[in-house]
Amino acid sequence: MSNIINAIINLVTNPILNLREYSAGHNRANDMGKGLEEYIKDLFAGTVNETNEQNRNIALSKVFSYLGNQNNPPDAMLHNGDAIEVKKIESNGSSLALNSSYPKAKLFSDSPMISTACRTCEKWSVKDMIYAVGIVPNGSGALSSLAMVYGDDYCAEKDVYERIKNVIKCGVQNIPDVEFAETNELGRVNRVDPLGITYLRVRGMWGIENPFSVFNYLFRRDHSKRFNFMCIINEDKWNTFDNTAELLDLPGKIDGLAITDSQIKSPNNPAQLKNVKLITFVI
Repeated sequence: MSNIINAIINLVTNPILNLREYSAGHNRANDMGKGLEEYIKDLFAGTVNETNEQNRNIALSKVFSYLGNQNNPPDAMLHNGDAIEVKKIESNGSSLALNSSYPKAKLFSDSPMISTACRTCEKWSVKDMIYAVGIVPNGSGALSSLAMVYGDDYCAEKDVYERIKNVIKCGVQNIPDVEFAETNELGRVNRVDPLGITYLRVRGMWGIENPFSVFNYLFRRDHSKRFNFMCIINEDKWNTFDNTAELLDLPGKIDGLAITDSQIKSPNNPAQLKNVKLITFVI
């Protein structure tokens, strides 16, 4: 069963920085956002060097139980493993646009935001969420930075976001003399005009600062380098993996790779600190 440790090993032993060239050479998507997503899938599946698309498809099907679409999170789910959401940004300080989906510490099978295919692809109720955030400067086609962080180290619990969403939704629906309809969004107003043919959708547009900004007290990128990688894995999650010894053996053998014990602020209570493994890799 593949996990984030496999992905990190595949990254540091064979880093690919030119996503445009990589996508073209592997018949992947030319769009750099989609190209980044396919590269992340290849890191988890061990198919970075696979140029035969049929062989790659077979490998992906063995590793992933679900490969998503643009309209519903997540982008992928590992068999009996984590969910993965891939985000591309174009500048070092850019935030992530999450649109109608608030940040997720974990992914739940009863979420109204996921598709039926995702909900039924395997037997599951809750999955840990990996955010893989790549920085690809506009027009460059080059991956300059990549962060992998778990949702419960990055985002607050869902009740925090649900409370805000419900307060706004309730307030909108209590506006007098307006005809509302049932919706998963913040609101929908029907029959706005005299003919009753116009409707208004009220949507939330969620966003969150990128992991490099959030964890700048832990790791600061060296912008003189071609590539910066950061991964944060909390102690409890780290201890569930059975292949960490292979990764721990690599610092000293691979230039620029370091693994250290550190602490981060809890997303639910910054006064509390969580023990984590910090994996960094610079080229």
